[in-house]
Amino acid sequence: MVGIVNVTADSFSDGGRFLAPKDALAHARRLHAAGADVIELGPAASHPDAEQVTADEEVRRLDPVLDPLVAEGIPVAVDSCQPRTQRFAADHGATFLNDIQGFPDPERYAELAGTGCRLIVMHSVQRRGPATKVRTDPQTVLAGLEQFFDQRLAALRAAGIDSERLIIDPGLGYFLGATPEPSLTVMAELRAIRNRFGVPIMVSPSRKSFLRAITGRDLAGIGPASLAAELYAAGQGVDFIRTHDVAALRDALTVLNALEHHAGAGR
Repeated sequence: MVGIVNVTADSFSDGGRFLAPKDALAHARRLHAAGADVIELGPAASHPDAEQVTADEEVRRLDPVLDPLVAEGIPVAVDSCQPRTQRFAADHGATFLNDIQGFPDPERYAELAGTGCRLIVMHSVQRRGPATKVRTDPQTVLAGLEQFFDQRLAALRAAGIDSERLIIDPGLGYFLGATPEPSLTVMAELRAIRNRFGVPIMVSPSRKSFLRAITGRDLAGIGPASLAAELYAAGQGVDFIRTHDVAALRDALTVLNALEHHAGAGR
């Protein structure tokens, strides 16, 4: 599990709550204690209405939070598409770099190869920049996703980045389209996507727009829908689930595993 800590003023789910370093650290430690294997720090929001944040500001937000977590031995991912922020994260001990643009600049691949960080290569229909509200055709999105990962993973490997360091994220919500159908289509194909590309896969349905559209719930009530989508993803064999509510997902997976073990033992 990857626990989300948004060190931002305007994240769609919890903007401003963890902008202060002491609040971000306290939340990160809570998530880790609750069962998060990785803590992901996000220094800028990427939803359609997000404000633009400079790399200098991203680094300023990360600086007092990243070092203490690394010093405590907690694996940390940093969610940023800005090269300076990625360099800072790698230099300060981040284990993962997560790029919503999927590391689009080949001239940086040699540098990325030298960091040793695992790279979370995210797909989006926007390709560059934050999410936007665009209507898309689900099958066109799925075909574009496959083409994107075919090309991007090949380019990263050709630059000397081992497959063991690569993780793919198909993107969900507004990263796939303005309606729920593209996200539902991709969720239904998670096992096939993982098998096709042969690298670990991460998903993040937590609190996403497509769940709110399906249920009509606001953020305060979207927890059960998020958990349902996360459990579905777990059943599809995904390797990492990025979530806001680590404790709920941990408990749900614990019970699900116990039920499946008991059912298997009784046969």
